[in-house]
Amino acid sequence: MSWYVLYVETGQEEIVKCLIKKYFAELIIEVIVPKRKIREKRQGKLYEASRLLFPGYVFLNTYMNIDIYYGLKKIPRCFRLLNSYKYKTDYLVDDVSHNITSVFCTIEEKEIAPILQLLQQNETIGFSQIYKENSEITVISGPLKGLEGIIKKIDKRKNRAKIELNFMGVIKLVDVGVEVLTRDS
Repeated sequence: MSWYVLYVETGQEEIVKCLIKKYFAELIIEVIVPKRKIREKRQGKLYEASRLLFPGYVFLNTYMNIDIYYGLKKIPRCFRLLNSYKYKTDYLVDDVSHNITSVFCTIEEKEIAPILQLLQQNETIGFSQIYKENSEITVISGPLKGLEGIIKKIDKRKNRAKIELNFMGVIKLVDVGVEVLTRDS
C-alpha cells in the first residue's frame, strides 16, 4: 500500500474523510486528516485548540487503481488527487487508464514517516515536554521525542515549537504545542 494525498475543499476535510469511510471498506483505504494541538489565548484565558496540520489535504493509504480513483472523484468537495503530471495536459488518456499508479504521486517514505511518527491517537500531534538550554533542545516526552532535528524554533511565550516537515517536495514550517520545562538548580 502507498500513501496518496487528496486535495479537498478547505474546512471540509473531516466530511470528506467520513464519506470515504462510508463508500469504501477500511481494508481498501485508510484515511487520515493530520491535526495538531496548540494552546491559544482568547480574552486572557488559555485554551487548547486542535488545528489541521495541512489544511485542504486528506491522506490516503491504499493500492490505487482506476476503480478507487473514479470512486474518489464521485465524493463531493474533493478536487483531485495530487498527481505527477501537475499541470501538464499533453499526456494520453489511454496511457493514464492503463498505468494509473504512475500518474498519481505517492508520498515518499522519507516524507510520510516523520508525519506518521508524530501522529498519536486520533491522528493528532499532542504536546511534547522539552528543555531548552542556550541553543540545545532536549525533548523529554511526547511526539517530538527522537525528532529534535526537525525543531527549528521554540517560542516559550506561546508554548509552541516550529518544526520543519517535507511535504510533497516542499519544506513546510508548522507550529506544534510544547510545554517548556525549566531545570531547577
